[in-house]
Amino acid sequence: MASVTRRSSTRANRRATADAKILQATEQLLAGGASFTELGVQRITTEAGVVRSTFYLHFRDKNELLLRLVEPLADGAYDLISSTTPEQGLEGVVAAMVQDMRYYRERRHLLAAVLEVAGYDAVVREFWNSQIQRFADLAEVWLRGEQEVGRTAPDLEPATAARVLIWGGFQVLANHVLSGPESQDETVAREIALLEWYGAFRRPAQA
Repeated sequence: MASVTRRSSTRANRRATADAKILQATEQLLAGGASFTELGVQRITTEAGVVRSTFYLHFRDKNELLLRLVEPLADGAYDLISSTTPEQGLEGVVAAMVQDMRYYRERRHLLAAVLEVAGYDAVVREFWNSQIQRFADLAEVWLRGEQEVGRTAPDLEPATAARVLIWGGFQVLANHVLSGPESQDETVAREIALLEWYGAFRRPAQA
């Protein structure tokens, strides 16, 4: 007689396998050019090789699937950016931004999907906004530190400046990644970094 532990382990493994198949199939369809909004559950399950009822055993709806799929997206970018500090100078900031651009370019199908759904779904929008706010919080900490040691303007308002830098910079980055040529990635990344550097991190005091 099979043990309860073994049966539980088998069920857990099957569940993990089905989760992985559905997530992988969805990402493959998105990478192939499918719009997430127009992507039906039936098409996802057919691609994953599971029955439709299995989908609803693992995900409440498509938006829950999307949240699972894009949950690591901002984490990777955050790791890239947080490994750089203003002390590394302008070229360090430029290098980090170039890496960030490349990172999102490689995952543009996921970025497109989350921005698409965030436009009409409050839960997805709140999730994604919270991810971007992490970068703004980090930038605010950096700016306060730069202010304390006198490397940026004493009249700079760190929280506001951080919000402008991050939200504005991300809008440009996302727009370029989704609609701009890859050949211009480094140019766009450098321009964002230069504006951040001279507009905030090394902004002179007002006369």
